[in-house]
Amino acid sequence: MTLVLRHSHVAALLDRVAILGAVEQAHSDLSTRTAQNPRPISMHAPDDGAVIGMAAELRSAGLVAVKVLSDLPGNPAHGRPRQRSTIVVTSAATGQCVALIDGRAITAMRTAATSAIATKHLARPDASTLGLVGAGNLAVEHTRAIALVRPIERIVVWSRSVSTADALSEKVADLNIPVVSAGSVDDVVAQSDIVCTLTPSVTPILLGESLRPGMHVNAVGAAPRPDEREVDGTAMARSRVVVDSRATALAKSGDALLAISEGAITESDIDIELGDVISGRTPGRRDADEITLFDSTGIGLQDLATAARVIEWARAAGVGTDIDMSA
Repeated sequence: MTLVLRHSHVAALLDRVAILGAVEQAHSDLSTRTAQNPRPISMHAPDDGAVIGMAAELRSAGLVAVKVLSDLPGNPAHGRPRQRSTIVVTSAATGQCVALIDGRAITAMRTAATSAIATKHLARPDASTLGLVGAGNLAVEHTRAIALVRPIERIVVWSRSVSTADALSEKVADLNIPVVSAGSVDDVVAQSDIVCTLTPSVTPILLGESLRPGMHVNAVGAAPRPDEREVDGTAMARSRVVVDSRATALAKSGDALLAISEGAITESDIDIELGDVISGRTPGRRDADEITLFDSTGIGLQDLATAARVIEWARAAGVGTDIDMSA
């Protein structure tokens, strides 16, 4: 039987701490070659849209998955989200379709979990001020995830919308961490030890000249397109860059590809994968003054690691709908 899970099912089941551990282990497995995450494929869709296929295999779970991500810039004008996704999970042993899952909640939580894992391995141990560039739902998830790995004492946020920044403060009020608004992105950088860029910007919103020694950046928000980015070439050049997958970054990260095309960095600078840092094959932060930058493009293995746990929890709770796909 195939388990079908709607967004509401998934959102009710997700556990941040467990997902953080699952995604961290999956990246380590990718480093030790006990998981696979091939380069994604991309197809054009109408009105500058793109449909991206993200495949992965997680040997420890005996599962294979393909996430179909639609990135449709014209959707917001019609009241629809720019990105939608569906995750198809199958058994690696039998080929049976195990689950069909809406990808929205999984994408948000695994993205934040991956940034938290990068922060855990790359930010200074005493990093205590979190800067957020953007204040939407992804900022809420990043705040909660990063607070699990660093002693966050203060949050500085910039958003184009004052109401969005105010709403973020309310949504994380239970953490009892002061949230203050900044007047600009540079102001966020000047006050923060850890900065997360979480906007759909297509041109650089964080400039490398503003980066300070010892800080860590999670560049997250730009769509997986080679011509869109949130950070400029100077930021990439001044930082020790770590990626979730080199193959994916060199196919889909505008932050990386545009910096390479400008001559700010070379392909060899996009050589450190997060899994290699986790597994110990490559050192993480090397000194207190080093600037580190995690270029988060998003990979199917993160989705699969999260989906595997969600399927377990749904079965235990009796949640979802079973369908016989072979009937």
